Formats: sequence, C-alpha cells, structure tokens
Amino acid sequence: VAHAPEKHIRMPSGAGHDAQVIGLKIPAAMMFVPSIGGISHHFTENTADADIVLGCQVFADAAAKILKGN
Repeated sequence: VAHAPEKHIRMPSGAGHDAQVIGLKIPAAMMFVPSIGGISHHFTENTADADIVLGCQVFADAAAKILKGN
C-alpha cells in the first residue's frame, strides 16, 4: 500500500476484526477507504464509488506483489 501512487496515510486503529485474531498466527493488515462524512459502522455509512475502485486497485496490486514475493 505504501507504494500506491494515490494519496494515503498510515492510521493507527483500535479496530480488531479478523486481522486481530489472524495476526496472532500470520502477518495481517487492514486497509481502509474513506467514508463520506467520516461515518462508520452505521446504516448511513457510504463510500464514493471512485474510492471503492481505488481501494480495490490498491488491494489487487498489494496481493500481486505478495504473490510474486516482492
């Protein structure tokens, strides 16, 4: 993700989700995309389509690099 050309920031997070449990056995990470208005974990949470597409592209690139051993 650090190699993504798009603007990004590192964020400490108290969120656990599955990464918290999986991370006990193997390296794990979480990737976040912006929510409109910063709303999270609420039925009004929404993310712009462009941000979803960018998130998918960054994820696919990171997965490809991991599979190639980079």
